[in-house]
Amino acid sequence: MAPEGVPAAREALLRRMYEVFATDERDAFVPHCLAADVDWPNMLDGGRLHGHEAVRAYWARQFAAGHPLVRLEGLRPGGSAEAVVVTVRLGTRDASGAERWSEETVEHVYGFGEDGLVTRMDVRAGA
Repeated sequence: MAPEGVPAAREALLRRMYEVFATDERDAFVPHCLAADVDWPNMLDGGRLHGHEAVRAYWARQFAAGHPLVRLEGLRPGGSAEAVVVTVRLGTRDASGAERWSEETVEHVYGFGEDGLVTRMDVRAGA
């Protein structure tokens, strides 16, 4: 187990997800982290997205609108055996390459399937 009670394999997967999110590796990493029928929040339009292609298209829209950044700041168990809460700080990279980070954090809550892949993600206000 990770020091904070999160299984080591889940911690490693989530840390890698956040490392590759703002890189060209993002799309290729999807099948290694998300279940084929993943249930993902659509923070741009509301509602939910389902499956790899929907999540890839959503991320492409996010990057077309700007360069979003997320910085993992903490992990903890999420209350159920399958859930992990990740505290993140959101930011953007401007045209000059400068990073601008929010003062506030949000929480990403992940559910996992038996295969160790993410089956669901939810976003909520930081604690």
